[in-house]
Amino acid sequence: MNILVTGANGQLGNEIRIVAKQSQNNYYFSDIIAVSGVDTHILDITDANAVANFVKDNNINVVINCAAYTNVDAAEDNYELAEKLNAEAPKILANCMKNVEGILVHISTDYVFGKEPYNTPCNENQTGTPTGVYGLTKLHGEENIKSSGCNYLIIRTSWLYSEFGKNFVKTMLNLTSTKPELKVVFDQVGTPTYAYDLAKVIYEIVEQNKIIGNEGIYHFSNEGVCSWYDFTVAIASMSGNTGCKIKPCHSNEFPSKVVRPSYSVLDKTKIKHTFGVEIPYWTVSLEKCIRNLRNQIQ
Repeated sequence: MNILVTGANGQLGNEIRIVAKQSQNNYYFSDIIAVSGVDTHILDITDANAVANFVKDNNINVVINCAAYTNVDAAEDNYELAEKLNAEAPKILANCMKNVEGILVHISTDYVFGKEPYNTPCNENQTGTPTGVYGLTKLHGEENIKSSGCNYLIIRTSWLYSEFGKNFVKTMLNLTSTKPELKVVFDQVGTPTYAYDLAKVIYEIVEQNKIIGNEGIYHFSNEGVCSWYDFTVAIASMSGNTGCKIKPCHSNEFPSKVVRPSYSVLDKTKIKHTFGVEIPYWTVSLEKCIRNLRNQIQ
């Protein structure tokens, strides 16, 4: 198979680069900018002609779309750009794969939920109730893919982190090592997801040709539940940053243009039963990531 990974220089894309090294299939990694020392095909996925030509020239069978506009706060002031990247680009990819009878694997988000006061894990059949532009445009992307008629797998995930790029874990590693005191919200609850774990699951599903016949929406995060406060306490403890006093606080102490979901835990029953996926507990994966980050510094 010939497999195109878009947004390949982001967190998830970089993890897919790692897990795909063992594959006998051909992987093409694309992004809109090049990164020194990393093989990247420059491809604008908002350009329908460019996408169609790349797919045709390289006989692409599967697209794994990791590209997105993910700045939740900035999206409130940049609706058109967020819609272009999160909704229109997936539509282009979906239509293109429909035309070649290929498969689209698309990454979505727990932010498609949030407006309703959930207190049990969200399943795939629940109606999306986004609270901001980011979640709304990601939901539009899902709808565009479903209406395209292509073979697709949409995987919603949450609280993604890794050794790559900017993310909550790396930010808190820095803050808890440099600040004497830190306030973190405890009234937003979800589940952290180690991008490597998600990349490995995507890789295994694609490599084993398990998508046809199992198309649809799935949820994936690490196991367990925590607040951002709990997450931060674990990060500080595992990294040995014990000098920072971490205090729980309410979300309204940090005014924001967007209301983030207060509860967005994802029910992962479907992906586990359908694909035989085994999912690590969130603290186990967090410890692995922090250990890798520590080894990078040494």
